[in-house]
Amino acid sequence: MPTSATRVEPVSAPKRCALYTRVSTDEQVTENQEPDIERLVAARGFEVVARYAEKKSTRKQRPEFDRMLADAHAGRFDVVVIWALDRFGRDTVGNMLAVRDLDRLGVQLVSVREPWLDTTGPTRTLLLAIFSWVAEQEREQRSARTKAGLARVRKHGSKSGRAIGRPLRLDEGTVARVRGLAAGGQSSRQIAVALKLPRRTVRRALDGV
Repeated sequence: MPTSATRVEPVSAPKRCALYTRVSTDEQVTENQEPDIERLVAARGFEVVARYAEKKSTRKQRPEFDRMLADAHAGRFDVVVIWALDRFGRDTVGNMLAVRDLDRLGVQLVSVREPWLDTTGPTRTLLLAIFSWVAEQEREQRSARTKAGLARVRKHGSKSGRAIGRPLRLDEGTVARVRGLAAGGQSSRQIAVALKLPRRTVRRALDGV
């Protein structure tokens, strides 16, 4: 009696994904974003085929972003995974255009912090505009605060009251006077008051720096 063959369903290949990370200041590192991204990739079962990391803060040129878009056009991957929209682009219009470009290519954009980003429907477009605008406003406010702080420091000195810039360097005659007073038993504080010098400058002179 013939037996019917067991039907074997084909196993779909995992989606090929690219990881894009970016920093906004030279003090930040892209590695801070990677653990969350890696967890999302593992949970979704994606296959990582490309990584793009902007390691330096850039305002106008983003070579890794441009390379990622070029590879998207070449069909190298199906998904781009980011940590957050404010790491993807710097302004609302730029984000909207880049996401639309990826949509047209059939490349899905997935964000760790914005799970709604890889959904469909009119709400997605509205949320994309709102979140990009909020991130842009926050960035501009941080920039304004930084500029105001630098202007205040340039005018009044640092928070500690010390002037900013390179340490004051003394001529040989003043250094000799500092060391002479120290040899006579005066403290660095007394020398600083007597010669109207910062105590740090006096200590540097005594240390031979």
